[in-house]
Amino acid sequence: MKRFLIAIIIFMAATTGLRAQEYNTGIGLRLGTGYGFTINHFLNKRASLEGLLMTRWRGFDITGLYEVHARAFDVDHLNWFYGFGAHIGFFNGHYVEWGTPGSTYGVFGIDGIIGFEYTFEDAPINLGIDLKPALNLIGYTGFWPDVAISVRYVF
Repeated sequence: MKRFLIAIIIFMAATTGLRAQEYNTGIGLRLGTGYGFTINHFLNKRASLEGLLMTRWRGFDITGLYEVHARAFDVDHLNWFYGFGAHIGFFNGHYVEWGTPGSTYGVFGIDGIIGFEYTFEDAPINLGIDLKPALNLIGYTGFWPDVAISVRYVF
């Protein structure tokens, strides 16, 4: 079912207009499994780089993502996006079930992202919702799904 929905979203985005960019740079908050800051900067009308600085388990995680954007459902100011990237993080072992108190753990891995965002026409605000699964390859290995909402000031 998930694959079917993703295929429909990709088909609809491919058959809609290519114009996607609604802003140049957006800075704001990301609230999900962890919470932190997001900055998204467009390289051109369809591609952006997003950086995330998140806290989790009394540690932090830095993620960089390359994203491709397109108009969603032919609705003005509503875009969908997908992308990939990588993360590095450090966590306090006392606050994770797999850790040892007093120890610090480092992880490195890869990320994917797919989501929707809406930029208001009359206000410099952008709202987004996404699914960002991550796979730790080094350190504590494992798969970490993350669903989040982002609120950005755009300019």
